[in-house]
Amino acid sequence: MKTIIKAGMLAVLFSAGAALAADFKVGVVDTERVLRESAPAMKAESKIEKEFSGRDQEIKKLMTQAKELQALLDKEDGKLSDADHRNKERELTAMNVDLQRMQREFREDLNLRKNEELAIVLEQTNKAIQAIAEAEKFDLILQEAVYRNPKIDITDLVIKHLADSKAGK
Repeated sequence: MKTIIKAGMLAVLFSAGAALAADFKVGVVDTERVLRESAPAMKAESKIEKEFSGRDQEIKKLMTQAKELQALLDKEDGKLSDADHRNKERELTAMNVDLQRMQREFREDLNLRKNEELAIVLEQTNKAIQAIAEAEKFDLILQEAVYRNPKIDITDLVIKHLADSKAGK
């Protein structure tokens, strides 16, 4: 008798589980794609480019000056006095040290700013996903998945929502 009751309960549980699974709505978002293609991500990228373009030009200018000085030293080798040659070499060394420092600081500052902007875009993305989940009655939305079936991929919907929410503001 107990075996029949257990079997009956299992049958009820399996049928209830199947009914729940049929109504379960899942979505998957490719976060990397959102960070590449969404309007806020592209706006953040252009903002950073504009913000750092001056420093980038300054570094490129210093690199050109260092190359020109190196070319002058190579070309004038033997024609310059020893004192002039040493002075030019010291100048080139100082220029290279400055250049390396500037490049390191540039990379550090650029990475910091990218991370700040990335955090803002991720926050906007999470809000968009929550809004879509509530409006479309999703039970679960995943942002990271090893495999995503195109039928449940809602990345395009999130990108569109982010573009629409920016246009409305």
